Amino acid sequence: MTVIVGLVHNGRVYLGGDSAGVAGLSLTVRRDPKIFRNGPYAMGFTTSFRMGQLLHHAFKAPKPKGDLDRFMTTVFVDKLRKCLKDGGWARKDSEQEQAGTFLVGVQSRLFAVYEDYQIAEPADGYAAVGCGDEFALGALHATAGLDLTPRKRLALALAAAGHHSAGVSAPFSYVTTRKHLS
Repeated sequence: MTVIVGLVHNGRVYLGGDSAGVAGLSLTVRRDPKIFRNGPYAMGFTTSFRMGQLLHHAFKAPKPKGDLDRFMTTVFVDKLRKCLKDGGWARKDSEQEQAGTFLVGVQSRLFAVYEDYQIAEPADGYAAVGCGDEFALGALHATAGLDLTPRKRLALALAAAGHHSAGVSAPFSYVTTRKHLS
């Protein structure tokens, strides 16, 4: 289910996402968004609509401060873990906590959060998660040197994933962070 794409351009993070809700071979086009803003963050999720609803409506996003790498891997993740536990969504397997996968844009930086709560920042300045991620990454790579707007690059990546992945469906939506001045 899903493709969420993100890229960094001129001090902002741009995210795009699809609307597919997939269960087995059933597809429902969902109205509730997979991408949204929460405080200073732009977020887009895959894995579970319940997790996304908690991120969107229950997660009290902490204000970033200090070293952003350290902040994201400690303060942000600690608040995230608490929110998902309180919302009844976090899982525990062999004494290891697990969540889901999503993209986060903040302060002109793009991060992927994976199910083991690791925080990854792509060196390429773009990322994709979900079942259509490989198609979207190919499109983002192919358009990197072209003089296209960030929105056009995201639209092409989403269209590629929608064309090639049965778990991705239009309509596509978009969100950006506020411009961050270093």
